[in-house]
Amino acid sequence: MQHFLPGAAPEQESRHLPDDAEEDAAHYLGAGTLAEAPRKVYLETYGCQMNVNDTEIAWSILQRSGYLRTSRLEEADVILLVTCSIREKAERTIWNRLRHLTALKSKRPHSLVPLRIGILGCMAERLKEKILDQEKMVDVVAGPDAYRDLPRLLAVAETGQQAANVLLSLDETYADILPVQTSISSTSAFVSIMRGCDNMCSYCIVPFTRGRERSRPIASILQEVQLLSDQGVKEVTLLGQNVNSYRDTSEVQFLSGAPAPMSRGFSTVYKPKAGGLRFAALLDWVSLVDPEMRIRFTSPHPKDFPDEVFQLLRERPNLCKQIHLPAQSGSTRVLEAMRRGYTREAYLELVHHVRASLPGVSLSSDFIAGFCGETEADHQQTVSLLRQVRYNGAFIFAYSMRQKTRAFHRLQDDVPTEVKLQRLKELMAVFREEAAAANAAAVGRAQVVLVEGPSRRSPSDLCGRNDGNIKVIFPDVEMEDGTGLGSTAKAKPGDYVLVEISSGSSQTLRGIPLRRTTLRESAAFR
Repeated sequence: MQHFLPGAAPEQESRHLPDDAEEDAAHYLGAGTLAEAPRKVYLETYGCQMNVNDTEIAWSILQRSGYLRTSRLEEADVILLVTCSIREKAERTIWNRLRHLTALKSKRPHSLVPLRIGILGCMAERLKEKILDQEKMVDVVAGPDAYRDLPRLLAVAETGQQAANVLLSLDETYADILPVQTSISSTSAFVSIMRGCDNMCSYCIVPFTRGRERSRPIASILQEVQLLSDQGVKEVTLLGQNVNSYRDTSEVQFLSGAPAPMSRGFSTVYKPKAGGLRFAALLDWVSLVDPEMRIRFTSPHPKDFPDEVFQLLRERPNLCKQIHLPAQSGSTRVLEAMRRGYTREAYLELVHHVRASLPGVSLSSDFIAGFCGETEADHQQTVSLLRQVRYNGAFIFAYSMRQKTRAFHRLQDDVPTEVKLQRLKELMAVFREEAAAANAAAVGRAQVVLVEGPSRRSPSDLCGRNDGNIKVIFPDVEMEDGTGLGSTAKAKPGDYVLVEISSGSSQTLRGIPLRRTTLRESAAFR
């Protein structure tokens, strides 16, 4: 591992200046722009885990430029919304929020510096012109690859002008930016390993808002994971739009090798890419940083699952036996229209292979209700897939057509809204029914739970997640402390606790705490 760690975070040239030179990295701020009264920034995050990580990156960059962070909206001099554009509802939420913020801006006392409002992320990338033209009180628009430019954009906004940068990059991974963790809890953290997506599914806006795939060098990933371990973080989720297509080409020794094999029966719209250090190797190295730190990853594509990944998940106690397998539909005809690159039969074969390789694995998925041309027969195929696989978790949404996508240009959004909603309702009901049955099978078993904190519904209970990422609630009581000396203690956030499951629903398990433990000690209970 030490081979990768030296020089993991390459320093930028502006950090190596002569002693008598003035640092010009922020020359555009002007004399005293932040020196006299540092601006306070309020960040609000919408959407996926990638946006949570993007918020941390943006804050790290602003912090370097002298900004202060506030959790109180009324204290803010700058308000930045990190936005999502995956569905129309997500964008509508942002438009509504802007109505409130622009009203707040117009009422700001003249004795204070003017309030600046910025839109960051995918919605900024997709709707730059509309935002700037329609929302005259929005000062800054920055796409997912333009966060390094935020200090300059805000400096331009200080002059009263609108400022925008939504250029997509072919190589930006923010590898040298160590995110500042913005989560209240220090128990878990997200680590971005790649950005963008090359799959071009016909319904998906991501390739147009986040660009092409590019992977972060493994050295910087290992450095960040080590830093989080040193800070006491007990669970890291590796993030990417297509996380298991990770391919690091940053070092010469990584460039040889044939294209990675795809899952049996799967295809892709792009030519297979040769060379690069792949996802299985990354998992191997990351799992060795701290054997007592859990590692998860999301969101993968079903096509990119070589057996090496399953072998690692089986052998390493700190690699969670939880896999997200986005299906999107149970109908081969609809999957073809979606350009997913597999049939229903190929997907089910992969599910059987995963479960044979990883007994007890927790599976989750994504589904779209009412995609273009979906018939009732297609819908029932999705219903039957939910029943056949019996997922532990699922994200199910009604189809929302997005401009720029292949579906927008080539297909008709011909399923009526009321039909979409009815199908959505049925899919969610079937999922909950099957998930409840899957979770009921855990009753009587002992599971390792990472404690996150008090339960929201009952201060006398603790809440955590098991290896399969399912929420587990148990009483906050004294228990064996795990030392083997007969002493007892209460569990605290970041502890691993062995819990005997007593009941379960579609979303949650309940149990009785047995003792505190470690991942290595409790490997048999995975």
